[in-house]
Amino acid sequence: MFAFRRAIATGQRLVPRAQCASLFHSSARAFVKVGDAIPDVELMEGSPGNKANLSKILKGKGLIIGVPAAFSPSCSESHIPSYLKASKLRDAGDVFVVAVNDPFVMKAWAAQLDPRGQSGIRFLADPSLGFTDALELSFDGSKIFGGPRGKRYALCVRDGKVVRAFVEPDNTGLKESVAGEVLEHDW
Repeated sequence: MFAFRRAIATGQRLVPRAQCASLFHSSARAFVKVGDAIPDVELMEGSPGNKANLSKILKGKGLIIGVPAAFSPSCSESHIPSYLKASKLRDAGDVFVVAVNDPFVMKAWAAQLDPRGQSGIRFLADPSLGFTDALELSFDGSKIFGGPRGKRYALCVRDGKVVRAFVEPDNTGLKESVAGEVLEHDW
């Protein structure tokens, strides 16, 4: 009854209970899966003028690591350091970290995490969510990050196709996509 009074007071339109079920989807949202091609979308590396398209530059074996936000505690203290410290990182081929941040932030974050650039990991910006949305890996991060972000994930790629996908079910957790889980598999 309270919801009904509040709706009348604020001018909201009430939806009959029978129609409410059609407003929700009971199946999980689809996202990138094994066999999918890497999207043909430009990312930025270091500056807005330096474009990087993973569908064109990632040939052979590679790894794409997605993080919700550069400089966030989990990303900076655990997730990416798990790869930087991994003895099997060199076996992963070309490795890229992608975040919904601007290229200047990604460049500064790379300099903080890997000051000498010895890991070979490249840090790419997806400020418009073009790449992230093409993979269907975005989520509403407004409450934590101030806007839409990319889920935490790791995609093992061979010849432009996803061969293994490790996507955190809660978007930001650190269970599925850490180096210890991902690099244990060969692809």
